[in-house]
Amino acid sequence: MAEVKELAKNNRFVNYLRDSYYEMTKVTWPTKNQAIKLTAIVLGFCLVFSVFLTGIDFLANEGYTYLLSLVK
Repeated sequence: MAEVKELAKNNRFVNYLRDSYYEMTKVTWPTKNQAIKLTAIVLGFCLVFSVFLTGIDFLANEGYTYLLSLVK
């Protein structure tokens, strides 16, 4: 039995799991209200950024179409 404990003590994967668990106990988790507010902020940013990228894509497409019409 001591042999198994000694192998586990020197096993890098076991050490990784142990250290990960220890670090997770230090984490300060957000409250439910904080999580909801932060999620709303992220979703709002994603919506605004997607509208921005849609506008850039539309302008690029119109510019490309205009340039093609000049060539004809």
